[in-house]
Amino acid sequence: MQTIETKYGEFIAQHTANELRRKEILPVVFHESGVIKSLPLESQQTVVTPAGEIPAELISFHANGCINRIFPLNGKLSGYWAQEDEANLARPVTLVTPSGTITTRIIGISFYENETLRSITLWPGETISISTPAGMLDTRIGVSFTPDGEVSSLEPAKPTPVKTAAGEITAYDPDAIGVNGDWNSLVFDKSGAVVRVTTTLTRVKAVHPNGTTTVFTPGTRESLCSESEEEVVPMVVEMDQSAIRVRTSADRPVATLPMDTHVFFSEPYLPQLANFMEMMRCSV
Repeated sequence: MQTIETKYGEFIAQHTANELRRKEILPVVFHESGVIKSLPLESQQTVVTPAGEIPAELISFHANGCINRIFPLNGKLSGYWAQEDEANLARPVTLVTPSGTITTRIIGISFYENETLRSITLWPGETISISTPAGMLDTRIGVSFTPDGEVSSLEPAKPTPVKTAAGEITAYDPDAIGVNGDWNSLVFDKSGAVVRVTTTLTRVKAVHPNGTTTVFTPGTRESLCSESEEEVVPMVVEMDQSAIRVRTSADRPVATLPMDTHVFFSEPYLPQLANFMEMMRCSV
């Protein structure tokens, strides 16, 4: 048994393992400077942070000694211990965020080197309501913040119309993976404008002054349900002051459209309704 001293108090490093959740004794890792970097705990301990009191089984630290990430649970999934088993141990945590106080179950939480909140990663099935430049949005998977406390990105919990430089786009990524909440499909810049959005429910038209119109729609791929069926692939639209960039699927190049030579329009894209049985996702 080893007690580790940090600026947040003393913690007992993991020194035993069990047959189900924690099959291995994970090492304590240090930065080159000697400051602790990763600390697996023997049992869940409470960490007092600027965002509130958070239970932890694994803590990582920045090189300056401030907390980087906290994981309330750190079990190892296997054929004998499933995600559902781990989720049953998760308890709601109350967090003070730049968007207000929330109570939810989290996989992890991260902080910048100055201890301001960087991101929150939610357990699958959890949703929270976040105040954003686009209004209050129901959020799943995760949300991230800038060092100044502004919402940087989030994962919409349901199809959500947002205003962009390319018109109103319904934001939703059915393929979103909840690894962490640091980077999500709906992204805002410092001014609050949408600079990246993923959609399967909107198409974008770009009109050139010479009358040429280019239409961008989400692509399709072979469905996991059957080789004879297809499903819609999320389309990513990025924008800045000079151009709008569209990728209709992961295997296609990005189309770059200068803002000063195009006029943009958006409209609903609902192939699922026109060809419902063929376009339906297996998970729906």
